[in-house]
Amino acid sequence: MARKPAATPSLAAIDREAYIYFGAGAAVAWQLANPGVGRGVARHSRTLEEPLDRLRATMIYIYAVALGTDEDRRAIKRMVDRAHAPVRGPGYSAFDPDLQLWVAATLYRGALDMHALFVGPVPSDAAESLYRQAWAFGRTLQVRDDQWPADVAAFDRWWQERRAGLSVDPEVRDYFQAVLRGGGTPWFLRGALPLQRFVTRGLLPPDLRAAFGLDWSMRDERHWQRFRRWAPRLYWWLPAWLRHLPAQRLLADFRRQQLRAR
Repeated sequence: MARKPAATPSLAAIDREAYIYFGAGAAVAWQLANPGVGRGVARHSRTLEEPLDRLRATMIYIYAVALGTDEDRRAIKRMVDRAHAPVRGPGYSAFDPDLQLWVAATLYRGALDMHALFVGPVPSDAAESLYRQAWAFGRTLQVRDDQWPADVAAFDRWWQERRAGLSVDPEVRDYFQAVLRGGGTPWFLRGALPLQRFVTRGLLPPDLRAAFGLDWSMRDERHWQRFRRWAPRLYWWLPAWLRHLPAQRLLADFRRQQLRAR
């Protein structure tokens, strides 16, 4: 049986674990709840048409930033910049540093949430270091280090202030619900969608869940508490090579792609 990691958590240690896939839907929801981000994604993303390609691209981005070398991070920044160039419209631009700071912040918060679910809260003596490591997400998204709140306490205050300005309009709500239904997900993966939808709903706070029109019953809550109890136990039975295989494979694929492009 595998054992939960006892070492001080790092961004790389968290994001190499396959459990972060459970948090993908919730991270998207937090991003879309920012009106500027939500409109840009709903109007320009091809996630519904190419869900696996978009998930793969997102996870390569996370792996390149959190686990990669400086060269990997420079390469992924160039790819992100090219993809974001056409994403602009009334009230939003993919090159808006304020919107990109929100996206980067959701990736940091998502790492915290998944670590809390599968391992436990990040120890206080490791929190500041982990927070500074997450600034790497911003560096690939037009965000300067000095735009981040100075420390974890300041970030927590900033996060709560930003939460007060979140809103979900019908266009974004309908888009996210379509994403949760799976869009063009291949038939052989559709069996996993109900679990992913359930975990996404469970990870969201009640107000955000309601904003996206997602139901939550007492029965759901009982199932959620059962999931929280058993999912980590089952996960840590998996051998490390299997838990880390998605990160290793996708990062290796990304590096081969960069070599071919030279």
